Amino acid sequence: MHLTKGPVAPIAISELVAKGGQNHDCGAHSLFIGQVRRDQTDGRYVRAIEYSAYEEMVIGEADKIYKSILSEFSDVKAIDIIHSKGLVKVGEVSLLVMVSAGHRDNASRACAKTVELIKEKLPIWKKEIFEDNSGQWKENE
Repeated sequence: MHLTKGPVAPIAISELVAKGGQNHDCGAHSLFIGQVRRDQTDGRYVRAIEYSAYEEMVIGEADKIYKSILSEFSDVKAIDIIHSKGLVKVGEVSLLVMVSAGHRDNASRACAKTVELIKEKLPIWKKEIFEDNSGQWKENE
């Protein structure tokens, strides 16, 4: 688990994919790339999200997620998570999850489950910043 200030850089995505290719026990890598949407609330459009995290607790909870996924999907060889903290503008990437496994079905199912657990368990909060510079805290759905 890695928290990065601001958006997840495109180079971090390509480096993670290249790293996955070095694991010759894997036949599949499943990626989830989450970007900030231009949602509309009460006639106002989101221009960015500001992420806050309880960093020490994030690391502990991420470790629990890793252990849970590895116990459920024995074919999974690696799980990588990069999540933003701070300001991320619309269209920029705020979450990257890559799961590497021996086979594609396990890679894709484990990746989807990892994303759900991140949304449910990690102490990361988001404040929507609107085009008029007002803001409001948002719950994960």
